[in-house]
Parts: sequence; C-alpha cells; structure tokens
Amino acid sequence: MVAALELYLDTDATRRIRVLWDALESEGVQSLRSLLEQRHRPHVSLAVASRFDPDRVTEALAGLPVAPPLRLTFQYAGQFVGRVLWLGATPTAELLDHHARVHERLTRAGIAGFEHYRPGHWVPHCTLSMRVPNALMSAAVRRCLEMLPLQATVVGAALADHARGIAHPLA
Repeated sequence: MVAALELYLDTDATRRIRVLWDALESEGVQSLRSLLEQRHRPHVSLAVASRFDPDRVTEALAGLPVAPPLRLTFQYAGQFVGRVLWLGATPTAELLDHHARVHERLTRAGIAGFEHYRPGHWVPHCTLSMRVPNALMSAAVRRCLEMLPLQATVVGAALADHARGIAHPLA
C-alpha cells in the first residue's frame, strides 16, 4: 500500500493518457485505469510513502502553491525494476525546484517518504502500468512512443492513498 502527493494534469493531457491506458489494455497490459476500481487518474507523484497523514501534510505545505501551473513535456517511455512502465517528463529547472521546495517543507515537518522520490533521486514520471508482462513490454513501449511528445500543464494536486480510499485535495 502506498500514499502519494500527486500532481494532476490538464484535461487534454489527461484524456490522451487515458486513451493510452486503453491502448495498453487492448495489448493485454493492465494499466492504472483498471487498478483499484478505476480510482487512479493520470498524475506525476512528487512524494510517496507507505502512509501519509493528510492533516500533517496539509499543514506542512500551508502557504506553498502545491500545484503551480507548471508546463510538463513527456518525451520518453521508461521502465523501473518490477516492469513498471511510465512516461518520462523532462526534468526542467522549474519542476525540480518545485519538487525540492515540497520536500523541504515535508522534511521540516518530520514527514518522511521513500528515498527514490527525494530530490537528487526522483525521476519525474507518469506511471502507466505497475507490472507489464515481459512478453508484452516491446508492444507497450511502442504504444507509448506513438503518442509522444505530450505537453501537459499541472492543474491540481492531492494526497492520494487509493487502497485506503483517501483523496485529499491540496490545490
């Protein structure tokens, strides 16, 4: 089970990623669309932990625009260990600065997250599938590359823990 501070994307980018989720499903790859009763929406996670306390996170981030209108460009597909498939966002100075400010606030409040989401380790991405079968990886990557590049604007944020039914808006 994981909780995440998620940045949400504009309507057009969200629609395009959902179309990609459907295309992956048609290839036999379970996408985030079909996980956890379709609670997921396309996003970029700034911080992830086993569990977050929504009130503590909200207090730690008070006064910080958690979802500034950052422009994101997804230009490549990637894979993490465990066959996790994702679209990679270009790590611009603005995006990395925002990520660092969020983590600075969380750290000052004693809120810890997974190491690979901390500044200096984080790979900005939008997860598409949590476990692509090895035999289907090349077809899944091809589907991703067919729709790139993808421009997006951050339009909202929330603390989400879909397995526990938490969707706490932050912006």
